[in-house]
Amino acid sequence: MKEFSFIAKTFKGLEEVLAQELIALGANNVQIGRRAVSFTGDKAMLYRANFCLRTALRVLEEIKQASLRFSPKGKNVKPEDQLYEIVKSIEWSKYMKVDSTFAIDATVYSEILRNSRFVTYRVKDAIADYWSEKAGKRPNVEVNNPDLRINVHIANEQVTVSLDSSGESLHKRGYRVATTEAPINEVLAAGMLLLAGWNGQSDFYDPMCGSGTIPIEAALIARNIAPGVFRKSFGFEKWPDFDEDLWCEIYNDDSQEREFTHKIYGSDASFYAIQQAQKNVKSAGVAKEIELRQIRLEELKGGEGLVMINPPYGERLASNKDMEELYGKIGTALKHQFADSTAWIISSNEAAMKCIGLKPSKKMRLLNGELDCQFNKYELFNGKRADLYR
Repeated sequence: MKEFSFIAKTFKGLEEVLAQELIALGANNVQIGRRAVSFTGDKAMLYRANFCLRTALRVLEEIKQASLRFSPKGKNVKPEDQLYEIVKSIEWSKYMKVDSTFAIDATVYSEILRNSRFVTYRVKDAIADYWSEKAGKRPNVEVNNPDLRINVHIANEQVTVSLDSSGESLHKRGYRVATTEAPINEVLAAGMLLLAGWNGQSDFYDPMCGSGTIPIEAALIARNIAPGVFRKSFGFEKWPDFDEDLWCEIYNDDSQEREFTHKIYGSDASFYAIQQAQKNVKSAGVAKEIELRQIRLEELKGGEGLVMINPPYGERLASNKDMEELYGKIGTALKHQFADSTAWIISSNEAAMKCIGLKPSKKMRLLNGELDCQFNKYELFNGKRADLYR
C-alpha cells in the first residue's frame, strides 16, 4: 500500500514513549520532535495509530509542505498572501466535497506571521475560494463536528498543512462516564505508566485514585486492550477514501490482548471519588482487574508492587502547611506500608515534594495541563533511615 507522512502529537516529556509505541506498531521513519513524533506508513498504520496509541493526542496526515519567503526586492508579496496561495494550490477535492464541513486549527511559531487567528482566516478563505472557482459554491465551516479538520503549522518560514485523522483528541477514550475535580488526562496517565515500565508484571496501587483514570489505564496496558476500542468514531471515518473493511479488520482484531494475573488496587479518602471511579471502571470493562476501596492513605494496608500517586498540588486554595502535612503522610505510608515496592509521584508542588522525605532515584519533567511537574521515582526497601532519607 502507498506510504504517507504522519505526525503524532503528544505532551512534553512523552515523545520518547510515543516513539517506542510507534516502532512497536511497525511505523517507519520514526523521528522525535517537539511534543510530536513524525513517522510514515500506509492507511492501515494510520488506523492502527489512532486505535492503539496510548500517548498520542492526535494523528495528522501531512498533505503539503512549503516555505514562506521574504518578499523579493521591489515586490510586495505579503506572507499572508503566500500562505493563501500555498493552501489554495492543494487539490482539496481529494480530501473533501464541496458540501463537506471543515474546521481549521492553526499553530504559529513565526516572526513572519504571528497571529494564529489571522492565519486561520486566510486558510479558510483559500479553501473557500478553491471551491468557488471549481464548483461555484463555498463549503461551510463547522467548529464542533466538522467532516474534515485541517491543521496548519507554521514554524518560522516553514508551513505544514495536515489533515487531523483523529477528530476529537485521543485522550477522550470514551470510557469516562463520571468525573471528579481536575481528573488527570488519560494520555498523561498512560504515559506515566509506560515511563514507569508498567506492563502488568505485578500488583499495582493508586492510593489517591480520584475518578480512577490511572488504575483504568494500568488495567488497559496490563491486558493490552487498545484504548480506541471505547471510542464511537475517529476523524478518518469521514474521509472520502475511508476503507471500512480495513477499519473493521483492525477494530475487531483482539489477538494481542492478554490475561492479567495480578491485581490493581485503587483507593481514595473520598466516598464520592470512589463512586465515580466505580462507574468509570465498569464502563471500561475492567472491574475484574481493579479493586476499589474508600480508605485514608494512613489506614491503607499496602503490599509489594508498583505504586503511582497523583496527589493534590495545592493549586486550589490549600495552604502550604496542609500540603506539607499531606506529602509527609505520603512519605510515611510509602516507607512503612509499601516496603520493597517502587513508587512514582507526580506534582507541581516542589516544596511539598521535599516533605515526602524520600530520595528519588529518578526525576523527570512532565506537563499536567499548564502545570510544570516533577515525576519522581522512589525505590522503597527495608533499610536504615539514612538510606531512605536525605
